[in-house]
Amino acid sequence: MTIWTPDLSTLQGPRYLAIADALAADLALGQLSPGDQLPTHRDLAYRLGITVGTVSRAYAEAHRRGLITGEVGRGTYIQGRETISSQYLDLTNLEVPPDLYDFGLNLPAKGPARQALADMLGEISLSNVLDTLLDYQPDAGMRRHRTAGAKWLALGGLDVTPDRVTVTNGAQNGMMISFAATTRPGDTVLTEFISYPGIKEAASLLNLRLVGVAMDEFGLRPDALENACAAHRPKVLYCIPTLQNPTSRTMPEQRRRDIAAIALAHGMTILEDDVYGLLPSNRPPPIATIAPDITIYITGLSKSIAPGLRLGYLCAPVRFADNIGTAIRGDCRMATPLMAEIATRWIESGRAQSMCEWQRQEAVCRQAVVTEVLSGMDIETHPNSYHLWLTLPEPWRAGEFISQLRARKVVLLGAEAFVVGRDQPTHAVRICIGSAHNLDHLRDGLTIIAETLETSPHSARPIV
Repeated sequence: MTIWTPDLSTLQGPRYLAIADALAADLALGQLSPGDQLPTHRDLAYRLGITVGTVSRAYAEAHRRGLITGEVGRGTYIQGRETISSQYLDLTNLEVPPDLYDFGLNLPAKGPARQALADMLGEISLSNVLDTLLDYQPDAGMRRHRTAGAKWLALGGLDVTPDRVTVTNGAQNGMMISFAATTRPGDTVLTEFISYPGIKEAASLLNLRLVGVAMDEFGLRPDALENACAAHRPKVLYCIPTLQNPTSRTMPEQRRRDIAAIALAHGMTILEDDVYGLLPSNRPPPIATIAPDITIYITGLSKSIAPGLRLGYLCAPVRFADNIGTAIRGDCRMATPLMAEIATRWIESGRAQSMCEWQRQEAVCRQAVVTEVLSGMDIETHPNSYHLWLTLPEPWRAGEFISQLRARKVVLLGAEAFVVGRDQPTHAVRICIGSAHNLDHLRDGLTIIAETLETSPHSARPIV
């Protein structure tokens, strides 16, 4: 359990809100990390000299913000950063240490997107489309925006007409829409047993039962999937076949065909998350091309261009069209037209493709630094991936390793944030290399990780 006592001396307002604000600030500054277990209600109340009820209200507020999660009998834990709303991790008004290495948030590198956005906003401001962009649009998006989406999907090997494309507010929004369109509360959803943390939040919000399926070096194991289908009668399989998060494993084509055949035999819909699909130079065809009648395909621009461009595309079998339209209207009414216009113009001009290629090459450069600094470590990754999975050597345990690194201003996510179910398969951490300012900053942060691994857990101490 983390010994955390917030400093409330400079915070105003009710005590319970001050505690929640202090928790958000300490998480943003790296003093708390995803996976940390917080003090019990009674323990924190004793340390702060307040009532247990006040702490309970504070934890309830932190849970509402998505900062923490709790389970009866297990305690209260900090959520994975990818599941936390950015408004509670805003560093702009905090004194962030200049030497912080945040390898916890999975981002592409900062590349040419900033200048491209400045240019595009100027171009749009002089155009005659501003009034249109301020109007309501069709549920699935403007025809022109859907045409650009079809062009973007074609880059990943999916050949569809614009009528099959739905514009979404990012891939996460596409995931929620897809679940809402294909499931009912109480339905079972299968996924990799270590998977993107957002799937757990989505399942919780929609009251879906989430079951993890065993993996090997090629992703989901067909035998384990077959057994899970027989045991749980699932409605949907959610998976990331290309550069799986957090392992970077990529299913070969035959594995994708095996997974599709099992899903078809059991009447299960596949939700294929291909948000990393355009980063590899070569990749197998999407499952959606192998089993188009049972696969909903989602992707976005956040991992291949810029995370703040909350724009994605969804392609689903025609039989789901009405349900998807209903889900969009109930969730967000429509994707933001301005974001869709920016993406459309970038795709039409070829600039989006160029920015994606820049990200692909930058990932290669950063992976070269990983190979240089972490040589000999037990790592899973891919030459075009911005994340890697590091299995810790004995006697390291993930919680202690993360704590030691946090003391040296390095932020990582442990396996617990990704595990679906109660069992932690191994003591491992995910390292994201896109947020480093440059290659030197990346090398310095990775060097701290390597140095820490070379010590024993009990001898590792922060350097001051």
